[in-house]
Amino acid sequence: MNARAAHLERIALITGAGSGIGAALARRLAAPGIALALHARGADETARARLADVAYACTTAGAECITLTGDLGEPGIAAALVDSTATRFGGLDQLVANAGFAARQSISELSANALASAFATMPGAFSALAGRARPLLETSATPRIVAVSSFVAHRYRADAPFAATAAAKAALESLVRSAAAEFAAHGITVNAVAPGFTRKDHGPSAGNAAAWAQAEQATPLGRIAEPDDVAALIAFLLSDAARQITGQVIHVDGGLTL
Repeated sequence: MNARAAHLERIALITGAGSGIGAALARRLAAPGIALALHARGADETARARLADVAYACTTAGAECITLTGDLGEPGIAAALVDSTATRFGGLDQLVANAGFAARQSISELSANALASAFATMPGAFSALAGRARPLLETSATPRIVAVSSFVAHRYRADAPFAATAAAKAALESLVRSAAAEFAAHGITVNAVAPGFTRKDHGPSAGNAAAWAQAEQATPLGRIAEPDDVAALIAFLLSDAARQITGQVIHVDGGLTL
């Protein structure tokens, strides 16, 4: 591992940083003295190009960046992301486990493979990331872990089933609390945020405008969250001001789960 450069105030690893909440968070954190390891699955050239664009924006803002790709559902990828971050920057201060997916599936349609994939990609990857990161975070002055959950772990509807995703996100939240209890002695805070309906980078289209309208109507505040609305909370949880907050699941959903 390289020695940590004296000018680096914070080293953060963000999974799922190629779009949406992860990209918004990267742009929000980017500044001189900040090192960012930005991960995306990178399944195709378009996805890799999006990640490169995020890294370019962050570098332009003064941050030092590396990009990493890999499917977090595959064994060894999570540990490799942490190792690559530490090798490049000489340490790790903050981990944001943002990568995940939401798949509409009912219990009657749910296959064993789909359930296993959801658990491997979300709680499984979180466990591997946090476990690998822990020794590095124990030596950090600002150790933070934030995981991104979802409203689907708290709001169940027969007409909009997310059986595998809901189960995986609920397990993720349980692991967050377990990690918070275990890591607290070392000053490491571990929290989760649970977004509600959140606008995608490309926004509504002719094909999904009705679905977005229904989402707005279902949200008491009457608006869909922007990715930066969620990123703002994550950035706060990473900050010194949030040092006394741990083991929490905080909803950013406009009242959707009231």
